[in-house]
Amino acid sequence: MKICPRCQKTFTDDNLNFCLEDGTTLQPMGAAPPPPPAAQMNPPATNPNQPIGGQPAWNTPQQYGGPPAKKSSKAWIWVVLILTLVVLVCGGGLVGFIFYAASQADKTVNNSNSSPTKGNTTTNKATTTTTDPSRDDLTTLDFKMFVHEFSIYGDTAIEGDELTIKANSTIAYYVLAAPEEYKTEDADTRVTVRNTADKSSAHGYGLVFHSNPTPLQQGYAFLIDAKRKKYAVVHHAPQKEMTVVNWTSSSAINGGTEENTLEVRDHSGTIDLYINGTKVTTINNTYGYTGGVAGLYTGNGVKVAYKDFEIRR
Repeated sequence: MKICPRCQKTFTDDNLNFCLEDGTTLQPMGAAPPPPPAAQMNPPATNPNQPIGGQPAWNTPQQYGGPPAKKSSKAWIWVVLILTLVVLVCGGGLVGFIFYAASQADKTVNNSNSSPTKGNTTTNKATTTTTDPSRDDLTTLDFKMFVHEFSIYGDTAIEGDELTIKANSTIAYYVLAAPEEYKTEDADTRVTVRNTADKSSAHGYGLVFHSNPTPLQQGYAFLIDAKRKKYAVVHHAPQKEMTVVNWTSSSAINGGTEENTLEVRDHSGTIDLYINGTKVTTINNTYGYTGGVAGLYTGNGVKVAYKDFEIRR
């Protein structure tokens, strides 16, 4: 039998290493409790073959969550409160729980801390095309690898042929990245998304590409908010989310709870972004992770359903 030195809850499963209530390393009954773990703003890199939180698992996607940065002059208080809750749980080779504060205030306006290099981003007149016929090697991602039974960041579940994801906080976003074999360079990557409740999302939701297998370290996210019929593109660095393409209105987006297919077509660093077969913008690969992978991004407590997650090369 094991006991949690923090909450004193006991567990009969000797194979369980972490408390299901607060993530603290379990100790054998009668053992002297270890000193409390120290909070860290910059935790060490995680093992890409293990999920963040819970028990170790093989060939599962990494998950990450982060609250947004300040929305007003007093928002630093929230950041301080959140950072005080950060705990790195170590032991037995397991990774810890990590919260990163995003640097973006509100993606409906320009990011004040960063802007893309001039000339790196161009907006194109909308055109409708079909998938490149020369890319016929199809890989379909199994949504089961994105389901995490216990996560402090969000809820995931398989419902019919869809994967549903919902961030636990209305002021945070939840990001999942596929294992390293699901690369997006020189490939067409697409997924179909559906806002299940027709709710607006300030951060948006959509497709992650060219991402480090450990989410939010380096990579891109192609996002939409169907309620507002707008799209945006962001890129990530540790503890930062920065705007590549500001929120832009597009008639290509289906509103309400209708499905929208997002597609990223990479051609040696030139990236065309499509919504429902219509090209809405093109960017150059300036911030992507070499050998980066696909993933999913959901924000603001909005429940989003995903299906038909594919990579063609």
